[in-house]
Amino acid sequence: MASNPPRSKTGINSNERLHNLKNTFETKYGESPLFYACAPGRVNLIGEHIDYCGYAVLPMAIEQNILAAVSVNNSGTIVLANTNPQYKDFTVSCSEDIAIDRENPKWYYYFLCGVKGIQEKLGGARLSGMSCVIDGTIPPSSGLSSSSALVCCAGLVTMEANQKSLSKTALAEICTKSERYIGTEGGGMDQSISFLAEKGTAKLIEFQPLRATDVKLPEGAVFVISNCCVEMNKAASSHFNIRVVECRIATKMLAKARALDPSRLLKLVQVQTELEASLEEMLALVDEVLHPEPYSREEICKELGVTAEQFSSELLSANTQHVTHFKLHQRAKHVYGEASRVLAFKSVCDSEPAQSVRLLGELMNQSHASCRDLYECSCPELDTLVDICLRSGAVGSRLTGAGWGGCAVSMVPVEQVESFLRAVSEAYYLHDPRRAAMEKQSLFVSKPGGGAAIFLTE
Repeated sequence: MASNPPRSKTGINSNERLHNLKNTFETKYGESPLFYACAPGRVNLIGEHIDYCGYAVLPMAIEQNILAAVSVNNSGTIVLANTNPQYKDFTVSCSEDIAIDRENPKWYYYFLCGVKGIQEKLGGARLSGMSCVIDGTIPPSSGLSSSSALVCCAGLVTMEANQKSLSKTALAEICTKSERYIGTEGGGMDQSISFLAEKGTAKLIEFQPLRATDVKLPEGAVFVISNCCVEMNKAASSHFNIRVVECRIATKMLAKARALDPSRLLKLVQVQTELEASLEEMLALVDEVLHPEPYSREEICKELGVTAEQFSSELLSANTQHVTHFKLHQRAKHVYGEASRVLAFKSVCDSEPAQSVRLLGELMNQSHASCRDLYECSCPELDTLVDICLRSGAVGSRLTGAGWGGCAVSMVPVEQVESFLRAVSEAYYLHDPRRAAMEKQSLFVSKPGGGAAIFLTE
């Protein structure tokens, strides 16, 4: 796993997308690209909102990706362009500290997060100038990790342009950290699978230390992605970071209740580790210690023995300063329950029982119910879409990604795929003109794809 991202030679003319990107690049800059880089999106099969709590997740890379064409120069600037005309060009000096405007999360700031991460890894060294054209096939704000794939692609591009060599694991960790410059306090799943994915297999991604284990998916079913067509930009809203903060506070409340030092602990997994408890015991502890009613700031400060100023500065993030009440019981209950479902999902995949497809489907359905009811990260359109998927033949269906919009992932028996796609199309997409226009990019079968890579022209 410590190997570097693959580098291979490719024939441009045999790949229509690369050929078109090369032509766009040459028209834009009057020269040919030196190399190409890609980083895939992902679909999380199970394990939602638990990576930033320290728990393992189970995603797979998808075939849709971010692709960059790049040339290198001594201009001292990075010039960025996008094949999608709605994304404007941007130029920035790379001889100084790169500023990320988290109040204005434009597409190019995600790219610059990856650049900045590599720059810091290199000790603030002056970077080579670059001209880049970016092409993406991951639907934006869909829960398929388009933003993290862009950060990862940028990190890979910057490493290659400056003739450095870093392992896939190091790149994943750098890009996880650097995406936080845009304001999203993610846990590392998206970046890890983008670099560590291997074609044909899902991965159990574990943290501290980062490692990935192959998970063989059952042969009797496929995974179908369907987009509810409601967009949610994590960096432009506070929903995501509010959940991170609630889990952080729940960690400290549980620690305090068991005479642990809450100042040392930030993630729910750390409480379990300190107590040497099982996940079932942690779920019982949540019921014992945390009440279901929302906690006020005043109650939390009293319980933890901190001032209002300490609460704001030490526990809240920049875009959660306005929050007055926190649902600690529900969030912690989801995290420990979801962590248990991830382990159960992998166990079924490993043991391959006769009823594996049904068992995995049940775990996915339980996951969606928890995301909807305890973590409250679904939305009416996603719930409707999940219900339609289940009525159309899926054995399991759940939201995937941050939620509040985006995609569902459904497990569908192989023999029912065609009828499933027709039924979902008719029930969710065709009666709505906006959805119908997006259907081609919104409803598709996905196979486990490969990870980030560099392509050199032959």
